[in-house]
Amino acid sequence: MRTIKLGASALEVPVVAVGCMRINSLDKPQAERFVQTALEIGANFFEHADIYGGGKCEEIFADAIGMSPSVREKIILQSKCGIRPDKGMFDFSKEHILNSVDGILKRLKTEYLDVLLLHRPDTLVEPEEVAEAFDQLEQSGKVRHFGVSNQNPMQIQLLRKYVKQPIVANQLQLSITNATMISQGFNVNMENAAAVNRDGSILDFCRLHDITIQPWSPFQYGFFEGVFLGSEKFPELNEKIDEVAAKYGVTNTTIAIAWLLRHPANMQPVIGTMNIERLKDCVRAADIRLTREEWYEIFRAAGNILP
Repeated sequence: MRTIKLGASALEVPVVAVGCMRINSLDKPQAERFVQTALEIGANFFEHADIYGGGKCEEIFADAIGMSPSVREKIILQSKCGIRPDKGMFDFSKEHILNSVDGILKRLKTEYLDVLLLHRPDTLVEPEEVAEAFDQLEQSGKVRHFGVSNQNPMQIQLLRKYVKQPIVANQLQLSITNATMISQGFNVNMENAAAVNRDGSILDFCRLHDITIQPWSPFQYGFFEGVFLGSEKFPELNEKIDEVAAKYGVTNTTIAIAWLLRHPANMQPVIGTMNIERLKDCVRAADIRLTREEWYEIFRAAGNILP
């Protein structure tokens, strides 16, 4: 699969990441087949979080892939921490970050993470503590690269004031139908603008600072309201996507991911499917480059308005 550099690091990663949030929906033979297929098609970047399945998803993945030193050197592992469902809060304290990473490593049966992301901004964050945690994790060899998730420019800048490691990734909700970070860029100083700048121009910020955007829920509309592909709520969009898919001889799933990959920000969509055929369809998007006209046609078909 085509690769990109993750942020400003030297780490080469596939342009499609395999999200493992739903791997606990598979039985053991299914999970084994899924991860082996992913490896066979070059999708060796596996994305986790300590809260997925209450931690069980990381355990299931490690067992399914048969974690060993030889296996570990063939894969790239990313996980996230900072959400505490048991307490109903977010927690970026040094103690919690360090304890969370130890738990992640134990469940994944590995000695290190390639990437650790801070999940959901903690408004009580003390960036000095985050910096101490990152330094300790880096020096111990437990984490090699660091990033964030769902953060706006000022939140990242606050961390960057204290954290010496580069922020290599920012995981953000983005899809054809959830594209306000793109839409707001068209409506500069416009009365009755079609989109409101709610994120501080995070798209441009990440491009300026070499932070890879990892779109999550790339097929969803709203906040987990459903998938737009095949939905009667988006007839014009589906008609256009199907038309483009027919031109390239691929599925609508492939085109939905190709739309994200066409953006010059060099994004890395996180795919949450546990269906092998859909995973293959997503990976095929790495070989397709939509034209500028096709990209804008799909954008407008989703109801996005150009000024």
